[in-house]
Amino acid sequence: MANLLEKGGNSNNVQDEIELLSLLIEKWDAEHSTLNELDPVELLHSLMHDKKMKAKDLVEILGVSKGLVSDILNYKKGLSKEIIRVLSAHFKVSQEAFNRPYKLTNPASAHLRNAGAMTKA
Repeated sequence: MANLLEKGGNSNNVQDEIELLSLLIEKWDAEHSTLNELDPVELLHSLMHDKKMKAKDLVEILGVSKGLVSDILNYKKGLSKEIIRVLSAHFKVSQEAFNRPYKLTNPASAHLRNAGAMTKA
């Protein structure tokens, strides 16, 4: 698209081409994106795998204990608003990708079933 802009971004034809390319890219991305298929913890595992990160790396990034990171990665605790903000900024992913309902396995937290419900911790 940079070449299109350099060759005369003011003409209507070039603007139309840019709009069409943008639309096609958005359509392809929507059809091929797997982010919406993953729950927030699966997404986090996937992003960590892609960046070759370990749980200890998340401890440093989030500024929380390794126990909390372990609980999050094992579905025992949900994601707080602050953790969602930090994760989305670090991985450059929308906050909505991490702020979706998912089930926790910890019986003591069974009544808290999504990231939004865990914000009071």
